Amino acid sequence: MIDPLTPSTGWGVLHLFCRLTAATDSQAVIGAVKQAAAGDHQVITFAVLGHKADVGFMMLGPDLWALRQFQAALQRAGLDVAQSYVSLTEVSEYAQGMPAEMLDARLYPKLPPEGKRAVCFYPMSKRRNVDQNWFTLPYDERKELMYEHGASGRRFTGRILQLITGSTGLDDYEWGVTLFGVHPDDLKATVYTMRYDRASAVFAEFGPFFSGIIADVEEVMAEIGLG
Repeated sequence: MIDPLTPSTGWGVLHLFCRLTAATDSQAVIGAVKQAAAGDHQVITFAVLGHKADVGFMMLGPDLWALRQFQAALQRAGLDVAQSYVSLTEVSEYAQGMPAEMLDARLYPKLPPEGKRAVCFYPMSKRRNVDQNWFTLPYDERKELMYEHGASGRRFTGRILQLITGSTGLDDYEWGVTLFGVHPDDLKATVYTMRYDRASAVFAEFGPFFSGIIADVEEVMAEIGLG
């Protein structure tokens, strides 16, 4: 057995967006998900809407080797990985003083949240333009902007669960944002509302969005035509 590779704090997170192929073996996909989720790791499966992929997986847990082995198992099952994203759970530098249980929920979340079957994922970074450089702002100003941003998000408490994971040095953007919603329009309303905050309107750059419907892996594979 290869030695695990674990973050010193938090968990590894792997988003995989896959396309079906003529070689896709539904039972092998189901087996890969169940094996990956049998230990200390979690796997969320969702049917992807639109042309970017057919099925999506979000795996998170302590061992990066386990994440990589899951990716290999899906590929052996005949899925083609069309897009992926690598990140780590984290606590924001602006979250100092929060209760320990809230910090633990960010580092070690239990997913998917009950009753929230609509999901979307997108990566984002902060701008470094000459006149819009987030990283040259004083800390106190950045903190104030993020508090404003957080206040907008809290308007959707109960309708949305948001998980922000860090990807600086790991992938093309600096953060990955995964939103779980009761209704698909909750996702839309949240992103629309929060884009008016200065932290987003002035300083945010967004990558591609992936949206889908969470279900057990057996249900997803059946509904997308491979039951």
